[in-house]
Amino acid sequence: MKRFLIFSGVIIGLGLFVGTIYFLYLKSEEPPVVYETDSPFKTDIVKKTIATGSIVPRKEIDLKSQVSGVVEELFIEEGAHVKIGDLVAKIKIIPNVVALNSAEAQLNTAKINFGNAERELARQKELFDKSVISEMDYNQFVLDFDLRKQEVAAAENNLDLIREGSSKNSGNVSNLVRSTVNGMALDIPVKEGTFIIESNTFNEGTTIATVADMNEMIFEGQVDESEVGRISPGMDLILSVGAIEGQTFDAKLEFISPKGEDQEGAIKFDIKAAISLKEGYFLRAGYSATADIVLEKRDNILAIKESNLLFEGDDVLVEVETGEQQFEKRIVQTGLSDGINIEIVNGLKEDEKIKKM
Repeated sequence: MKRFLIFSGVIIGLGLFVGTIYFLYLKSEEPPVVYETDSPFKTDIVKKTIATGSIVPRKEIDLKSQVSGVVEELFIEEGAHVKIGDLVAKIKIIPNVVALNSAEAQLNTAKINFGNAERELARQKELFDKSVISEMDYNQFVLDFDLRKQEVAAAENNLDLIREGSSKNSGNVSNLVRSTVNGMALDIPVKEGTFIIESNTFNEGTTIATVADMNEMIFEGQVDESEVGRISPGMDLILSVGAIEGQTFDAKLEFISPKGEDQEGAIKFDIKAAISLKEGYFLRAGYSATADIVLEKRDNILAIKESNLLFEGDDVLVEVETGEQQFEKRIVQTGLSDGINIEIVNGLKEDEKIKKM
């Protein structure tokens, strides 16, 4: 039994020895680690933030009627180009019963008063011709006659306005809706036969058509509160429009809201930017767009991939190749970064190579 245990121990020890020798052999046969290198390069670096929003016309007008009634006829369609004064719609007036009865009563009263004044003037003229009354007294009756005559005309005009939307003595036809701007009809929310409400001090009124100048478009978007302090009016924007692939549009930041809005716990600030239109491309109102706001830009500068940097405390370093697979750490001064490439201000030359991380 003792001999067996000794023999087993020898066998195990021999196996461990052989295994160690074999492991060391394999280790010595592994290829050495070869580090890849990168070179500094010249490029443009743009630091930017992103705003999302939409494209809208700068000037957009809702055309409304001066009278209530039913749309009798529409003269334009969506997409039509209109000029100031072009006829948009005709409204068939449905008179207010109370107003109509009041106007008719006023006209009847005015006619009665006019008839009385006419008869009285005829009687007074006979007396004046016989020198019974003075010319001054007679002129008072002439004046009263003229006033009563004007009252009849005013009452008739008022009744015409209530019934038809226009009067005999007025050049304005209030039941005709005309464009007040040059532009394109973006939306016509009513149809012939639709009842509409007039626009006045107490009512916004029914929109007959929305007209906008499509030659002057702006971007309306929002930026987060963490970014709003880094932007200012006059900055350049690069717009990417979802509906137009492969094209970008230049824009200039014009407005930043002084007040933020809480949107699901995040504070957002409204911005507006004037868009430079491109020939051959039509920007429709309501297109969604993403704006890259250029915060800072460097042209033709020396840069490396930001992933190749090392950080030790406050120092920024790279490993510079000094020989075949030999590297030394060197402190560099960095500048502008776009998150991928970073500017090298000092500490590295364009013809040097660095370890790729």
